[in-house]
Amino acid sequence: MSSEEETSLPHQMLGEDVLSPEEKIEKYTGEIDWKYLRPHYESGVLHWVDPELDLATVARAFHQDKASQVADWLGRGDLVKIGPQHAQQWDQATAPRFRATVVTPFVLMQPLP
Repeated sequence: MSSEEETSLPHQMLGEDVLSPEEKIEKYTGEIDWKYLRPHYESGVLHWVDPELDLATVARAFHQDKASQVADWLGRGDLVKIGPQHAQQWDQATAPRFRATVVTPFVLMQPLP
């Protein structure tokens, strides 16, 4: 292959991601059921976000490593790491659904109304 052919290939390298943080948050946000979220709870990365907060705003704070803002939400109970009592409640509920987003390595979730 000539160098001209190499520079004109119409694809990206594997793992290369050209999305902005906002686009990634939008892409990795959606409605999901508890069965999908449970493994994230089991791995210790699942956090509940108070419905009064905007999920995308919280996701951006995680992405931008705004530790003081995250600590403030944790301190007020607006952001909670999911514990066994939460998991048990959702295990027993009939098909609970959530809005969730991924901010690697974390998964943030909110209950749907």
